[in-house]
This record gives sequence, C-alpha cells and structure tokens, in this order.
Amino acid sequence: MTDHNHDHDHEQPHPYQPDIEDAPFTHYQVMAEAVIELLTEKNVVTADEFRAQLEMTDSKTPANGAKLVAKAWTDPAFKERLMANVNDAAEELGIDAGHIPLRCVESTPDLHNVIVCTLCSCYPRMLIGLPPGWYKSRAYRARTVKEPRTVLREFGTEIADNVEVRVHDSTADLRYMVLPNRPDGTEGLSEAELAALVTRDSLIGVSVVKAPEEA
Repeated sequence: MTDHNHDHDHEQPHPYQPDIEDAPFTHYQVMAEAVIELLTEKNVVTADEFRAQLEMTDSKTPANGAKLVAKAWTDPAFKERLMANVNDAAEELGIDAGHIPLRCVESTPDLHNVIVCTLCSCYPRMLIGLPPGWYKSRAYRARTVKEPRTVLREFGTEIADNVEVRVHDSTADLRYMVLPNRPDGTEGLSEAELAALVTRDSLIGVSVVKAPEEA
C-alpha cells in the first residue's frame, strides 16, 4: 500500500473569516443589550421568556404571508377583510401577525407596489420571517425611494413604463405587505398550489409571482 501524504491538504491557508464578536457593538446593539438586562433585572421578563420569544420570531417564514395571499386570490370576501385589517384577517386563518398594525397594498396589472424601510429595517416578521440582509442595507433603503425601477431591475423584475410603481415606507408603528398580482394561467390551482408560488420577495414587492410554467 502506498503511503498517502496529507501535507497537500494544508498547503493553501483558509481565508480569514471574522467572527461577529470581532466587530465592536453598534450604538443600537449596546442599547438593546442594556434594555434586555434591565428588563430581566426588574423581573419584567425572564431569560427563558425572552429566549422563547426569539425562537418564536426566528421560526416565522414567508409561508404565513403566502397563505394570506392565496386565500385573498380565491375568496373575494376575505380579500376585502385583508385589505381592511391584515392583523384580524390573519387571525381568521390561525396566524398571529403580531400587535403592530399591518397594511396590505394590492398590486394590479396597472400598479406595482414595493416595500422599504428608509430609517432602519421595520418589516412584517410575523408574516414573512426575518428580513434579508439586502432589505437592511443602506443602498436598498436609500435607492428604492429614489429609483425604484432601477432597483427592481437589479432584482430581475422589469416593470413596464405604463405601470405605476408605488413605494411604501414602513415604520415602527405601521408595516406593509404586498398582495401580488395573481398571474394568468393559475385559475385551476388550489389554495395550497397558489401559496407555493408566492415568495418572500413577491411579498416585499421586489419580484412578481409567476405561473408554474414561467417559474
């Protein structure tokens, strides 16, 4: 048997990957840590309760928002209730949308909606899950309100010149979700099949929902 030389496995050094801890805490991270410590010291919330809340938030996915969209596409009465009050409509389907008011904005063949938070990263986490990194980036927050069509094009979303693009700025007191335009060719699909077409990006408005043959 020929001896195998393991030295070549280590000839090229691994690229340096900094740990999160290598970077100093930002002002807001320091403030968040201080608030958490104060709440636990005052017995307003226990460490276990705080951990459980974090785990619950982390477990949320775009599937909740997709379920609302599919129901609205197939049930006009539910769509009216969704447009009037997202939180209450979500509760009808057993979905906890949280206590922060949410507003649904409908995209149509003549109107395309897109969501941004220009100040930070306000986002309907309970319906869509954790925000993607690009949503929190300064570039997306600044450019989307100034040149939305260009930003959408960078996501691969071409909006015709005769279609209005409307940008909605989320805040700590009011957040948005998009009701995407239902694509042609999906008339015979079930709610579950429709929901499978709805993506996180279409709920934010940086993409459109495509029929199965287009996906």
